[in-house]
Amino acid sequence: MVDTQPMRLSHNARQLRLDTLVRLRWLAIAGQAAAVAIVRFGLGFDLPFGPCFVVIAASAIVNLMLRIEYPASHRLSDNAATILLAFDTLQLAALLYLTGGLENPFAILFLAPVLISATALTPERTLGLGLLAVGLATLLVLTHRPLPWFPGQSLSLPFLYVTGIWTAILLGTVFIGIYAWRVAEEARQLAQALASTELVLAREQHLSQLDGLAAAAAHELGTPLATIALVAKELDNATPADSPFAEDLKLLREQVERCRTILTKLTSMGQEEGDFLETISLGHLVEEIVAPQRALDFDVRVKCHGEGPEPMVRRNPGVVYGLSNILDNATDFAESQVAVEASWTPEEVSIEIRDDGPGYAPDILLRVGEPYVTTRSAAKRQERGDEEGGSGLGLGLFIAKTLIERSGAQLILTNAPPPTTGAIARIVWPRRAFDQGAAILPQVEMGGNLTK
Repeated sequence: MVDTQPMRLSHNARQLRLDTLVRLRWLAIAGQAAAVAIVRFGLGFDLPFGPCFVVIAASAIVNLMLRIEYPASHRLSDNAATILLAFDTLQLAALLYLTGGLENPFAILFLAPVLISATALTPERTLGLGLLAVGLATLLVLTHRPLPWFPGQSLSLPFLYVTGIWTAILLGTVFIGIYAWRVAEEARQLAQALASTELVLAREQHLSQLDGLAAAAAHELGTPLATIALVAKELDNATPADSPFAEDLKLLREQVERCRTILTKLTSMGQEEGDFLETISLGHLVEEIVAPQRALDFDVRVKCHGEGPEPMVRRNPGVVYGLSNILDNATDFAESQVAVEASWTPEEVSIEIRDDGPGYAPDILLRVGEPYVTTRSAAKRQERGDEEGGSGLGLGLFIAKTLIERSGAQLILTNAPPPTTGAIARIVWPRRAFDQGAAILPQVEMGGNLTK
């Protein structure tokens, strides 16, 4: 069984690749060197050329050491990435100190390390780097070398204008940090949730393949088992009734017959019962998802009704898993019972799952179906032992929704209208798609408590 651990996936997704950081630093070094050279030799401005290139060379030396010490595919730990980004911030501050402080228009580059941290590190580390950048910017307001300008002239911007630049850096650090972190986090969560869904589908596929493997094993074992039976029969006929081996031979023949019976059942299941297992009625589909809850003595009320004969459908493991997941979540939050109602008309087939629990909170209802959206508290998850496999982390509804929508479904989750309480899941298939028995092509309105 494949074990999905979202927390571990999340940590691995955050790790910054060393090659990425090294390439970005080479780009920064080239830009800094070009800017200093153009200002000094192109414009003829007076600036401390030697100290500036010493600061730039320090960054280049760090890059060379990293390239020699580690392979390009190496991924940095959070501590190492934080230290390197902090070094970049300090290196930029030193260069700005030599070239005018915040009066230098390149002071906006303070935002670059914060942006990288926001996309690859935790919010706490990004906050630390942001505070470092703002603190260094504050020092540059108070002390710095003059801004390079034409020989014999000096340019000093008003303090109020420099304060405005400092404020822009502060607000930019906050806004860009939060915005970049949020966008990157949503992308990571979506990628992790899709990976979890693929693992579930692979698991279902492996289960489906067991029938074929069992039939193949039955055919392969048939010939040697027949040989064993023949040899055991001949030995039994040639052995006197009072021989000490008579009982052993009798037991051997009985076990051979038992094995042949088992193999016959496996073979006939694959050949004779396949169509029955693949194509089932709507009522059987409902009973299949309800049976595990009844085995736990939970009160699940089932009602099936409609116009005309009961529709038939090809059994889809993904849809069965999705519906079972919704029902499981409904029973988790129901006060006393869950109702499952299946109905059909000439135009559509529907399954509705209702519970009498508290329903969705208004803020959760707006985002229900997205990965990692859950109303289950951490304490409750721990009590239920849900850390393993992603249960209770908001992946349940996302996986169920993906499995059903992959076959053409549309899912809508709602709460019961007042004064009643609870969540409602309604799944609706076009009648033609359901009757065709292909991959269930539902148009789904669904409710239940899958992510709560």
